[in-house]
Amino acid sequence: MIAAIAAAENGAKVTLLEKNEKLGKKLYITGKGRCNVTNNTDISGLIEHTLTNPRFLQSAFHAFDATALMAFFENMGTPLKTERGGRVFPVSDKADDITKALTTRMKRLGVDVRLNCCVREIDTSNGFEIRTNADKFVYDAVIIATGGLSYPSTGSTGDGYKFARELRHSVTATYPSLVPLNVAETWVHDLVGLSLRNVKLICRAKKILYEETGEMLFTPTGITGPIVLRASAFLTEKLAKGENIACEIDLKPALTYEQLDARILRDFAESLNKNFANSLDGLLPQRLINTIIELSEISPEKKVNTISKNERHTLVKLLKALPLSPTKTTGYKEAVITKGGVNVKEINPSTMMSKLCPGLFFAGEVLDVDAMTGGYNLQIAFSTGYLAGKSAALVVT
Repeated sequence: MIAAIAAAENGAKVTLLEKNEKLGKKLYITGKGRCNVTNNTDISGLIEHTLTNPRFLQSAFHAFDATALMAFFENMGTPLKTERGGRVFPVSDKADDITKALTTRMKRLGVDVRLNCCVREIDTSNGFEIRTNADKFVYDAVIIATGGLSYPSTGSTGDGYKFARELRHSVTATYPSLVPLNVAETWVHDLVGLSLRNVKLICRAKKILYEETGEMLFTPTGITGPIVLRASAFLTEKLAKGENIACEIDLKPALTYEQLDARILRDFAESLNKNFANSLDGLLPQRLINTIIELSEISPEKKVNTISKNERHTLVKLLKALPLSPTKTTGYKEAVITKGGVNVKEINPSTMMSKLCPGLFFAGEVLDVDAMTGGYNLQIAFSTGYLAGKSAALVVT
């Protein structure tokens, strides 16, 4: 949509071919339906939070940064607000308002929108002949902005990768990213729905791959939540290749090992005649206590005043490093984004035009670029889309 708008604003006659029955299906589910449209940061902040090929995006971010994007929506009558971490949402908390702003702008510019129009093939023997499920069209330039493989229910089924390969482009290996993790430990089944705040997740292979404090949630098969989704971006490729990853949760990251040991000693001193099972109420969420007791291998009926120093240290180690063994991600159906895509070495970063096929442009998640959560991936889509649209218009006008 933003590519169509940018092309039309620069004098091109534009047709948007959409295989879904409506526009913006993926926008409707971003930010839990609120649409985290961007992050209120400068270009260096956007680059810093981009994980794959950040330098490739320099020109796109300079062409249409977060400030320009926010001004676009504000000028279209869609007020925005900035929340914790710089995340930007419509004031209404409705993703639909973002889609409406884009569709309204396209309508004013005369963009021809064709819904339920599934592209089957792009033939370049004479211009760009687009063959669809119902018709064929010929254009002077084409922008592929089909997304990746994440949330296939929204129409992201890898069409863009197919077109790119057919037009001699290479596509790097793709993986689900910003996605929940499955783990080997069966005890997570007892904690489904339990949310932990201000805990630290540490993930290691031969070295630390990821470390962050924040919020997470237990699922029937593993873990999810903000810090888990972000961790997955660093783990997904290794898990897909069968590499062993070890994770641990520090349940009390604000306390050192010694401070936590002293805290437990104080709690025990106040509960000398209590059973171990009844001594952890002030330290842990109620639903987590039984799991910790079981993993500590300390009898729940054991009196606190008979717990040995070694047993107490076992408890402290468990609270500072609750072990988890991720086995795989939950896949594209739950992945926020796709890691990997059309090889950016074959794309001109100043225009988003193919180096192999003049007049062919790429934008958004179909490219081998991805970022952390917080609005950064949508900003990449908007920035590359804007640059591709503006550049495509210059080719045909």
